[in-house]
Amino acid sequence: MLKVVSVSLGSPTRNKKVETEINGQPISIERIGTGGDEKLARRLFRELDGTVDVLTVGGMDLAIHIEDRVYPIHAAQKLVQDVKHTPVVDGNNLKYVMERRVLELAEPEYGPFPHFKRVFIPSAIDRIGLAETMTAISDEVVIGDLMLILGLPLPVVGIERFKRIAHRLMPIMGWLPLSAINPPGSKDEACQPKHAHIWESADCIAGDMLYIRKYSPARLNAKLVITNTTTEENIELLRQKGVPCVITLSPRFDGRSFGTNVIEGVLTALAGKGRPLTRPELNQVIDQVQLKPTVLVLNPSSVTRET
Repeated sequence: MLKVVSVSLGSPTRNKKVETEINGQPISIERIGTGGDEKLARRLFRELDGTVDVLTVGGMDLAIHIEDRVYPIHAAQKLVQDVKHTPVVDGNNLKYVMERRVLELAEPEYGPFPHFKRVFIPSAIDRIGLAETMTAISDEVVIGDLMLILGLPLPVVGIERFKRIAHRLMPIMGWLPLSAINPPGSKDEACQPKHAHIWESADCIAGDMLYIRKYSPARLNAKLVITNTTTEENIELLRQKGVPCVITLSPRFDGRSFGTNVIEGVLTALAGKGRPLTRPELNQVIDQVQLKPTVLVLNPSSVTRET
């Protein structure tokens, strides 16, 4: 049986282990959260090295990819510096591939996507592909990194403007401690709605579920949500908020959609090359295993198909 283990800085309450079969291959998938404990995460990576088929990095990125430039996250790379034998992936390559294909891969189940007036992406720094995809089917894309990561009341409108800002900030942010740049969720923080008018003005929310859980307002009526890494509790929360439909970028196993880092780890293990896969190779494996997003209708009466 293939074994894929994700060591995450996120909360241990989101831990999950499932055994499944993909294309006839038995595979064990496990997520271990450390609650922000970087020393524990580094120790787990070291101890698991050579004992599993693929290790994945959760709750953090090893580097940020923007166009043809790569900005290393130095504190994250220290956590895996002791891994010498097992391939390590962080999901960035799969995000690039899947986020550009989400409309294509989800359409058989969801149907033709409408043209949105406004899409809100809570954080796009590691989801440039998703921002570019949503730009193609919307009048306006609003990006919330400055508001929700840096605490500045400055929404960024448009992916090209965001890229220019990111190119200037990332050489500095790459040297910050992980506690300053990680997404919410490592300590199970209470919900803390922020910038409600931005969320409410959008007809589609696309991005990390951790941001949606912590910062979105009580109601998200009539808004399509495109996200990932959802637990059963997350799906119920979206239902209570009035979300008509949610699309997770990866399939669900035993009530849970794992993060792209885990799914990239699964594809890497299935490929059996003993190394991380290139983006073209990931595309090939996606088609081979017929990996598709999951479409969940939560409030059927409020699903709209305006174009």
